[in-house]
Amino acid sequence: MISIVIPVKDGGSALARCLAAIADQQVDEEVEVVIVDSGSRDASLELARQHNARVHEIPPAEFTHGASRNVGAAVARGELLVFISQDAYPVDEHWLERLTAPLREQADVGGVYGRQLPQLGARPPEVYFLDFLYGPQARNQRASGVAELSMETTLFSNVNAAMARTLWERFPFAPDIIMSEDQDWSRRVMLAGYSIIYEPSAAVRHSHEYTLRSALRRFFDSGASAERAYLAGAAPSRRILRAAAWRYARGELYWLGRTGQRRWIPYTVVYEGVKLVGLTLGANHRRLPLALKRRLSALPGFWT
Repeated sequence: MISIVIPVKDGGSALARCLAAIADQQVDEEVEVVIVDSGSRDASLELARQHNARVHEIPPAEFTHGASRNVGAAVARGELLVFISQDAYPVDEHWLERLTAPLREQADVGGVYGRQLPQLGARPPEVYFLDFLYGPQARNQRASGVAELSMETTLFSNVNAAMARTLWERFPFAPDIIMSEDQDWSRRVMLAGYSIIYEPSAAVRHSHEYTLRSALRRFFDSGASAERAYLAGAAPSRRILRAAAWRYARGELYWLGRTGQRRWIPYTVVYEGVKLVGLTLGANHRRLPLALKRRLSALPGFWT
């Protein structure tokens, strides 16, 4: 059995689209959907039950990205666990088969994650961002030691991911990290000798329309988690991140010009600058007062 775990809060039409796309999957084994709801006030619970999903409710105050997924995995019955976000949806009916196949074919594979394509009509900066991280080329990621940990090796996303239940039982998601619980997980799994597979043919559509303020908060939380994820390799991982940032900036400006979207350049410069500020502040959060961290974070209740 495959269990698909979805953290939910006020999923609305996005959740309906996600569940409908899951129902269309063509796979030769039983599939269950497990919803972990953290206080929805809309019709999400009713919608989930209409799709025969198993529903587990938690108080909103208990939500963290890692803890909610652990709750779903614990009540799931499948030997394979698949994680998807409520605002993501598979692009075709072969998504589930392609995402889980490497786990059955290769014994040393710890986790598999798939491509994230932008929603139709997404802003150019988000389109470029997703293609930069989740491009068309497959990858096999390994790290034999801490010095090999970087944004390139730890990249893994619970927006669209799969793993064996037995491995999750050995390596549950950390409940005490504000964000990047997936990359903290991939770090620990790779250091234990497993590989991470990126399978671009297992694609979902998923993107956000961040405002400048929400982008600042999102990347602050990312930076605050980085020491247990893509900056866990200390100085070497910081050098790799800086090099990638320069490559990203140059590539994005060139891409905007080449694709006839030059009018987006001024906004993009400001937008990416805000993201960089948020990331830098987050990476240095230990130097900041608690009140400021709460103001900068998308989850202020995390900072107690």
